[in-house]
Amino acid sequence: MKKFKFPKFKIQKAEPQQLTERLLLINLYFTQGLTLIIGVVWILLQKRNLLDVLAWPDNYQFIWWGLGLAGIMLVMDLVLSYVIPQESMDDGGINEMLFRGRPIWHIVCIAAIVAVCEELLFRGAIQHAIGPYWTSILFAVIHIRYLRHWIPTGWVFISSYGLGWIYLQSGTLWAPILCHFIIDLVSGLAIRFRRGS
Repeated sequence: MKKFKFPKFKIQKAEPQQLTERLLLINLYFTQGLTLIIGVVWILLQKRNLLDVLAWPDNYQFIWWGLGLAGIMLVMDLVLSYVIPQESMDDGGINEMLFRGRPIWHIVCIAAIVAVCEELLFRGAIQHAIGPYWTSILFAVIHIRYLRHWIPTGWVFISSYGLGWIYLQSGTLWAPILCHFIIDLVSGLAIRFRRGS
């Protein structure tokens, strides 16, 4: 009987300059899939109904919460990009590599997937357990590419706290999902068209 050899996988830290676009996309989709699974399992372990957590709201007031916070955050991000030195806001070129040559439909898909997966885990599961403050600290920590500089780390914390706040105010997870989607979409399109022109 012939023995089957399993390939050896080695997990190691990759610097941004070592990443290819393909590897970055694989990493993005893998981590978002993992985020989704952890979020769903955590919600179920809390003995909550996933369909209730993701229930579509009866009214459309959540749209104003999502669009309003997204608008404020995008304006603040624009102000920060003019006030703060560029090297202080550097994420190692990850966002640039992710969105630079991406088709518009793919940017929309990435923004939607990230918004749903991350908000389900962080606002839907974790915030329910530990509240918006500690959730925002955890959210900032997992955005590890920003941890080299305190300004983007602080901005991620504030953004996360804002997402948690509109979740509490609107009573629906769709408000932070919409806000997160708009921010990622506009940021991705800005990178794509800024570099494409």
